[in-house]
Amino acid sequence: MSQLLDDLRFRGIIYQMTDEERISELLEKEQVSIYCGADPTADSLHIGHLVPFLTLRRFQEFGHRPVILLGGGTGMIGDPSFKAEERKLLTEEQIDDNVKGIQKQMERIFDFSDENGAVLVNNKDWLKEISLISFLRDYGKHVPLNYMLSKDAIQTRLETGISYTEFTYTILQAIDFGHLNKEYNVKMQIGGSDQWGNITSGLELMRRMYGETDTEGLTIPLITKADGKKFGKTESGNIWLDPERTSPYEFYQFWLNQSDDDVVKFLKLFTFLGKDEIEALEQSVKDEPHLRKAQKRLAEEITTFLHGSDALGEAERISEALFRGNIKELTTDQVKDAFKDVPTAVFEGEEKNLVNVLVDTKISPSRRQAREDISNGAIYINGERQQDVNHVIGEADILDDEFTVVRRGKKKYHIVRYK
Repeated sequence: MSQLLDDLRFRGIIYQMTDEERISELLEKEQVSIYCGADPTADSLHIGHLVPFLTLRRFQEFGHRPVILLGGGTGMIGDPSFKAEERKLLTEEQIDDNVKGIQKQMERIFDFSDENGAVLVNNKDWLKEISLISFLRDYGKHVPLNYMLSKDAIQTRLETGISYTEFTYTILQAIDFGHLNKEYNVKMQIGGSDQWGNITSGLELMRRMYGETDTEGLTIPLITKADGKKFGKTESGNIWLDPERTSPYEFYQFWLNQSDDDVVKFLKLFTFLGKDEIEALEQSVKDEPHLRKAQKRLAEEITTFLHGSDALGEAERISEALFRGNIKELTTDQVKDAFKDVPTAVFEGEEKNLVNVLVDTKISPSRRQAREDISNGAIYINGERQQDVNHVIGEADILDDEFTVVRRGKKKYHIVRYK
């Protein structure tokens, strides 16, 4: 087996391969062009999309050439694979804008510079040139209906309903594989496990149209967490690669907060650390879990890779300031970023006595409890302990003329806004 496949197996990346022996031989004997695609359903990818593209980057690290396909054409149709219902169709303008957003992210993931530099293509460029007659005569006649119906991705939708538009998606993706094989000598496609039917359809279409081709496919398992919860989401939604959607601080914190049960798996999938270092971090999880070395390394590596060292530095500065309770060291934008997901309450009274604020915003359950909390040193205003029960919230306590960060106890943060 090739060294690359050994590395992918160590990382738990391989789910299915069309022919392991032929793939291993192909990767050993030549520089292979390999493609992975994504439809631009939004102007950013989220981390649920990331592993196939990081896997494609691993191929580049071993000397092969990545071809990144953005589905400006297929995105206008929508992939039905294992979706409960049909996607809402986007306009051509929306899709074009989304392509531009995702392209910027691909430029961070891949090296486009040298002899095995990545190539970025948009399938709109060739799919838009195919007429209906050509689609039916040149491609449709090579796709048996019973072959299409045998695909799991299609079968799962037959009972709930699938439109002819979505039904043709597999053929369009098969056309992509054939086009890339002819124009860029692409010999392999990789994708998530839900793409197995689309990948094998491409191989079958090429076989029927061109005869035997030296082409293969590989899929990656669905990423799950040890507790069974969906990976890549928080209470506030997806973790996006776009820093405007998910700030580098939020991104960093997401990885820093991974459980001991998941962190080694994610180090293998999401970083380019070597086997020896990963195994040393795995031992640290067992021997000294309180140090959370593996989580810190995971957060550092992936934040730097996708957002750069400056963004990592800012994320670490925010985290350290919050750990020490020094909120006033942060800018108001950093505070808003750090406390985006904490409970927010609005105080509508005019007399901003601290006791009233705590009770009216339900931070403390009663006036008696509020006084006790203040007297006992359990209340912090913007990171500073406040023990004066007669304290009145003033301008110095209101950040950006808009809000105050109140902490009750060790970790219960609240944002108080004022009317």
